[in-house]
Amino acid sequence: MSKRYLLGFDVGSSSVKASLVDADSGACAASAFFPESEAPIKAVKAGWAEQEPESWWNYAKLSLQKIMADTGAKGEDIIAIGISYQMHGLVCVDKDLQVLRPSIIWCDSRAVPYGEKAFEEIGADNCLGHLLNSPGNFTAAKLAWVKENEPELFDKIYKFMLPGDYLAMRLSGVVNTTISGLSEGMFWDFKEKRVADFLMRYFGFDNGLVPDIVPTFSVQSEVCAQAAKELGLKEGTPISYRAGDQPNNALSLNVFNPGEIASTAGTSGVVYGVLGEINYDKKSRVNTFAHVNYTEQLDRLGVLLCINGTGILNAWVRRTIAPEGISYADMNDFMAKVPIGSEGVTIIPFGNGAERVLENKEVGCAIQGVNFNKHGKAHLMRAAQEGIVFSFCYGMEIMQQMGMDIRKIHAGKANMFLSPIFRDTLAGVSGATIELLETDGSVGAAKGAGMGCGLYKDNEEAFASLKKLAVIEPDEARRKEYLQAYAAWKDRLAVIANK
Repeated sequence: MSKRYLLGFDVGSSSVKASLVDADSGACAASAFFPESEAPIKAVKAGWAEQEPESWWNYAKLSLQKIMADTGAKGEDIIAIGISYQMHGLVCVDKDLQVLRPSIIWCDSRAVPYGEKAFEEIGADNCLGHLLNSPGNFTAAKLAWVKENEPELFDKIYKFMLPGDYLAMRLSGVVNTTISGLSEGMFWDFKEKRVADFLMRYFGFDNGLVPDIVPTFSVQSEVCAQAAKELGLKEGTPISYRAGDQPNNALSLNVFNPGEIASTAGTSGVVYGVLGEINYDKKSRVNTFAHVNYTEQLDRLGVLLCINGTGILNAWVRRTIAPEGISYADMNDFMAKVPIGSEGVTIIPFGNGAERVLENKEVGCAIQGVNFNKHGKAHLMRAAQEGIVFSFCYGMEIMQQMGMDIRKIHAGKANMFLSPIFRDTLAGVSGATIELLETDGSVGAAKGAGMGCGLYKDNEEAFASLKKLAVIEPDEARRKEYLQAYAAWKDRLAVIANK
């Protein structure tokens, strides 16, 4: 008897990854990504960032070919397909479903003035009350840029899409999207539970530009004959899940319920928490979108905090302060001798540009409290990791003010979460239990597809095989020390941020 597989794609800006997951055991059978070096991003002008959607399709084909060859799987063995994708991008197609221009991707900043003007003219109360965010630099503002700067091209647009919608269209020949996707583009009205008509009118967009809306977990479309032939898949295979990369990362870590948190801490850091009621941050220091399990009947919101100055600070410390040639693991051992609070040394980690959590202020990195007669490299190394944790907790306080009761943090065992000091400090300050899990975005998308096609009855069944690598409980005996160190850090941040 041949195996049954679920196929997951993760469309990133650096590569497209594909994974085959054994539908019965839940284990990942094979993964591959292309290109192996970072995918090109075209910057015609400063602040611009574009990619050709066709390249995502080609990378998806190559990664699929590799995992099919590695496993010996055949097209008919795949029972459902799920898609994760880079958020906030814009893809425009004409009536023949041909792409009209390169995709304006998430890190392109040309649309910022359009979002800011809309926020001012529509009004903060209306935008935040209905969209839960400022229109900012999201997909709607990018489409407004196209309308004003490329009017002839805009007139040819049949539908706009997000990157994941494009890959689904290439697989099926059908254009559709999800509420979660529309919300990340600022097209969803959470108060009225429909497409944001007031924003569409403001920008002069016809509602016909919006793709048909399908549930996140459902048979959204099926692999068409042309794609089946091109990819070696079976015609009629259901495409049954899609979500942006951050909601999907949360799904991959089995984060579905209010109070649960998904976190990553690479070069930059993300804290993504689930909120069970409609709310927003009045200062827009965090973004709020529809989570994967949001429906018009069930409020499940994903609150997204992004911090630029996280792992990049740890890497800078290793490169410039730590003894030459030391590994990250050796760094952890080296700084373990220093007590909680780094004996008064604090590091503000915001040296990687403006921080949204600080209302887009660029305060830089600051090292304070150094005593030349007492402190050494190990103090600076620990203070850096503590400063990164404290920045996470600072953002999590905003989430708590919005009504989120943070009890559990789910993360992959990677990057900063490899550090015991980082993990213990985060648990100690937040009071939350940390679970380190073995998963990734494309595996999560495959399991999402299993939920969408009805193979799994719910997320608990889908993620029953999720491997728990470690559990870190808050050290209640030392909680007071962690909180005192955090309070001192916040006091110093307040002085710097208010200059």
